[in-house]
Amino acid sequence: MAKIRLHKSESLNTKFNGIDVYTQPMKVKDILKISYVAVRGRDNEEGAVQRVLSNIRVKQIREYVLQGKNFFNTFILNWNESAHKIIYIDGKIDIPIVPFSAQVIDGQHRLAGLQAALDIDPSVGERDVLVSFTIGLSTKDAAQIFLNINTEQKPVAKSLIYDLFGIVESDKEHAVNRSKDIATELNENEESPYYKLIRFPGSPVGYGIVDLSSFITTLKNYLKPNGLFFNYNITDLNRQKIIFLNYFTAIKFFYERKELWGLKSKNPFLQSSGVVAAIEFFAEKLLPKCSDRKSFSVETFKNLLQLDKNELLTQSIIKGTDGKSARLAIKEYLEGNLLAEAPEQDEYEF
Repeated sequence: MAKIRLHKSESLNTKFNGIDVYTQPMKVKDILKISYVAVRGRDNEEGAVQRVLSNIRVKQIREYVLQGKNFFNTFILNWNESAHKIIYIDGKIDIPIVPFSAQVIDGQHRLAGLQAALDIDPSVGERDVLVSFTIGLSTKDAAQIFLNINTEQKPVAKSLIYDLFGIVESDKEHAVNRSKDIATELNENEESPYYKLIRFPGSPVGYGIVDLSSFITTLKNYLKPNGLFFNYNITDLNRQKIIFLNYFTAIKFFYERKELWGLKSKNPFLQSSGVVAAIEFFAEKLLPKCSDRKSFSVETFKNLLQLDKNELLTQSIIKGTDGKSARLAIKEYLEGNLLAEAPEQDEYEF
């Protein structure tokens, strides 16, 4: 019988909710050899919690790896091989390199991407990654870990990196990433007027009403380095999120009082043209006024908009017009209700 090769290294043993975890660096080629994926609903074994792979995601990771980039977050595996055991003594660990001995709990797309990159560039196998092992978990325990990672721990918004490290000027995708982060907040915040109403690419049929592209194509023009928001010194992601949350909350206030907000057939702000018009109107007309007032609160927006001053604009008024004409009509409607703040003639000093 061939001798089993062992991975030997120092290891950190920790315990979470009564579960022992062993964390150490390993070669990519070794983790790929010992790991396997048990898909829930397909594989009848303890610990089967994984989803079916997304080929698009795997290709993206493959290209990421082939660019020389690596992962700093750990891979989590559940050791299920009874004939060969992991041995841990006094901070040292021996891991048998036995094929298909460790079930993937977290990292299946990264592992598939690494394998795809390894098929092209064998040197990928010599890279080190961090691996955390549990041993013999039940499906229930494995599911708890999986759910904690994939639901309880939300990933950091990508564009927040630029706020933290000040590298906006060097990243061409910043405005797009920032726009998507703001749209994601509007879609996922339960207090948002657009909660679960934004349709993201890959969303199930029937999910969402307004396309994500309506937000991104318009917002990105104002979020570029040296763009409008930067000129007004409003560069922080969280503040930008709050501004648009408050702005659309104010618009919703007037429509909700007439029980029109949730009606796509009547509410123009549940259409792409309405979203684009509202954002352009905000940037061109409202942002300067809010800046002068040093306030972007819901009450400030409601006071400036005064949409109940005249009859609310509905889809029936702009029905049959093309997208550009509808957008212009909605902007004119918003401008027509905007609080006039120009002084009277005799108030000017000459």
